[in-house]
Amino acid sequence: MKTMTLRVVPALLLAVFSGAAPAAGFQLWEQNASGIATAFAGSAAIADNASTIFFNPAGMTRLPGVQLSAGVTGVRPSFEFSNNGSSGTGVLSGLSGGNGGDAGSWHAVPNGYFSVQLAPDWFVGLGISAPFGLSTDYEDSGWIGRYQALKSEITTVNYNPSVAYKLSDKVSLGLGINYQTIDAEMTNATPLGLYRVEGDDGAWGWNAGALFTLSPAMRVGLSYRSSMNYTLEGTRSVGAASSSAKADLKLPDIFILSVWQQVSDRWEAMGDLSYTNWSTLNSLNIQHAGGTDVESFNYKDSWRIAWGAAYKASDAWKLKFGIAYDQTPTRDGDRSARVPDNNRWWFSFGGQWNGGAYGVIDAGYAYLYLKETNIGQTRSFGPAGSSTLNGTYDSSAHVLGVQYSKGF
Repeated sequence: MKTMTLRVVPALLLAVFSGAAPAAGFQLWEQNASGIATAFAGSAAIADNASTIFFNPAGMTRLPGVQLSAGVTGVRPSFEFSNNGSSGTGVLSGLSGGNGGDAGSWHAVPNGYFSVQLAPDWFVGLGISAPFGLSTDYEDSGWIGRYQALKSEITTVNYNPSVAYKLSDKVSLGLGINYQTIDAEMTNATPLGLYRVEGDDGAWGWNAGALFTLSPAMRVGLSYRSSMNYTLEGTRSVGAASSSAKADLKLPDIFILSVWQQVSDRWEAMGDLSYTNWSTLNSLNIQHAGGTDVESFNYKDSWRIAWGAAYKASDAWKLKFGIAYDQTPTRDGDRSARVPDNNRWWFSFGGQWNGGAYGVIDAGYAYLYLKETNIGQTRSFGPAGSSTLNGTYDSSAHVLGVQYSKGF
């Protein structure tokens, strides 16, 4: 049986790559810091550092010699609940408790990329990142929604060797293989004691992309990342009783269309349209010796659209800003206290310093605004009764990142 410690990733690396899901669902767009300032507009077309390995491996053909890019992003979501008529039945009649405090906290999402030009038209690279992540942990274990959720955590680490080929001055193609590990834990209260399920697995996938240079002033990028199919194995416990458990989980595939354009000698503009196939995640069916527990998601496919710009203030300095609309995969009737998600707006800005032989430093900040979020979630415990969580969430997020890139 697998345990909570991943077989491939050391526990320290696992902790470092824990994420906090500032993008819709529990997707993480923060695969570099250079894209934060433009709300990740143009992600598959810019290709100005080795992090293109994640967004579009074909972009490596724009990176001569040896390229290194590494960075870290701090993510701070906030989820604050306000009660509005939550109740219980059976042994949970007269249910009471506080609002749970803030279920969000700061987390670090690091990344690292390395690319090499093997020949005039051939390039290879390796990326390490965290495409998905979730962490909600209610401060008050006796809060009114404790029977819905206490702690929910998903951590992924993705290893992405890639290759790119330059067909011509106008067309480049890229392909990557992905090995992705996942570790998950969920807890909530029950009439019989604390419920906890935990497990891990590793899965293989792939990503591909194409980069079209329509003119020296315009590029279009297309990229696709495959879904990931896991069979999580670990333990399921209620109170002091524990048994082995497993559950199938399919994380979504992602498609990105990006445009980058040099508008003038100082201005760049970029756009992004992405589609995430979240309908792969309907429910998590946790099989154990006593039966099957069902954690419902009922996610729908979602879209994200972004626009950004950059202004070259001098040979060394570039200023950036962007805006994005990120559609949630959940709906009011299916929203969970584990992921109290909603549609969000990104408001981003930042800058880039090009130090020539000293390398390039990017820094960016984004504020994510979510409108007031309604929840009406019921969890049944059979003959013991049920708990219904009714109320609203006041949610937002701060994203702050820095990245260093260097060519050799």
